[in-house]
Amino acid sequence: MAAEPRTLMQSQSWTDALPLCQMCGVGTAPNCVYSPDGKGTQSHPIEDRHLRLRGEDGCFLYAVFNGYDGNRVADFAAQSLTAELLLGQLNSSHTDTDVRRILIKAFDAVEKSYFNTIDDALAKKAHLSNYVLPHNESQKVQEHLKELEQESGGATAVVALILNNKLYVANVGTNRVLLCKSSSDGQNQVLQIGRPHCTDNDDELQRLAALGVDPARIRQAGQIAGQTSTRRLGDYRVKINYNEIDLLSAVKAKPIIAEPEIHGTHPLDSVTGFLLLMSEGLINALESAHGPEQVNQEIVAMVAAELAQQTSLEAVAQSVVERVKRLHHDVFVSGRQRAAYCSRHEDMTLLIRTINYPLADAALTPTQGGRIYPVSVPYSNSQSTSKTSVTLSLVMPCQSTLTNGTNTASTQEERTPTPGSQSPTATLQSTNTQTQSSSSSSGDGSLFRQRGSQALQPDETGRVPPYVDFSQFYRLWGGDNSDSQSTQGGLGPQ
Repeated sequence: MAAEPRTLMQSQSWTDALPLCQMCGVGTAPNCVYSPDGKGTQSHPIEDRHLRLRGEDGCFLYAVFNGYDGNRVADFAAQSLTAELLLGQLNSSHTDTDVRRILIKAFDAVEKSYFNTIDDALAKKAHLSNYVLPHNESQKVQEHLKELEQESGGATAVVALILNNKLYVANVGTNRVLLCKSSSDGQNQVLQIGRPHCTDNDDELQRLAALGVDPARIRQAGQIAGQTSTRRLGDYRVKINYNEIDLLSAVKAKPIIAEPEIHGTHPLDSVTGFLLLMSEGLINALESAHGPEQVNQEIVAMVAAELAQQTSLEAVAQSVVERVKRLHHDVFVSGRQRAAYCSRHEDMTLLIRTINYPLADAALTPTQGGRIYPVSVPYSNSQSTSKTSVTLSLVMPCQSTLTNGTNTASTQEERTPTPGSQSPTATLQSTNTQTQSSSSSSGDGSLFRQRGSQALQPDETGRVPPYVDFSQFYRLWGGDNSDSQSTQGGLGPQ
């Protein structure tokens, strides 16, 4: 028989001693499956991992890893990627081209190193699979094979590197990065950096088509070997034995790759804002609850709201994750249209890195739970004649108990809410939406100290046209509360 597999993390625990970045906070939540009564149970050990390290020479390394079929690859990647990037490979003299080359080389080294560590395990698995044993020993062999099957797991990864006060992003798979930048006049712009490498990404489908894959079949299937990602770390099934997979049987070369897509550089010298790294589980949970249209805007508005109320970045990140978890759970127990999409969620991770962005003094009352709805308000800068549209985040409390006017946090054990059992209250957090991306501001009110210089004139009926556009709010609120509208008359203009 083959030798026992080598220990993956042996002699690499030195990374635990590296200094953590103090301008960063991380929030997490484990995976959860709901029973019909709304109670949740964890279905597997947590597979997400993250990095938030401060290196030498003004270098910062952040990453979120979304593991699947076990946490071995995510664990290995977190340790090895640190070794590939923070052992003197990066310094302030490197050009943008140098940094991109080092990042690509690091991912390649991590992938090759991982496969080297599991060679023995794969050999042992192949041997046991063909080994004929007496019936009384068969169960032990099956249990051992199940343990070795964990070697077939994988991970997606998103890495944010700050060097010379410039941001570089390297992405493999389906996690997400948002950069929120606040301008001097109070407006903020949110940029989603890159697109997920998945089966509905046209660029990825073209890459696969060039290798001989039928993109129509891939799009229809929606998954390749159980995952939506088209780029992954590890997962030897689709890296080594890809021709044995029906969808990939005709390919000419390795279709599922670990090569990162590099985005940047993004200069940060004059930026005030924050950087968000999110695991696929967090994104999917909010999309399942509310649809994909407003996810970036909602996440940013939640972060901005918590930054205005919390004195700790760790508390900010964890509060946002808890809010998403509550929203997802509340949609499930509500029985409304999207409840069918919310029977479970995977591990959730949110990493927040502030950039010259002050935390509040915690003087405001936190808004617990509730969905954030966009409300469009016209805005004109006193120093400019141009006009734009600012989006307020109208925070409507979720359907749970109100105590002294404050919406209490819901839990997985709470009873099913009764629609209309409370009067909606709202908290405004100012957010500004650009045409190319969703955005948010800290909610300090500076945007709204000036209204347009032209006063609104009454129409022929003597009424002044509405200053605030609630159309998006009515549409989203109506969709979320359609069950109760028929009995209560709905919400909006009558």
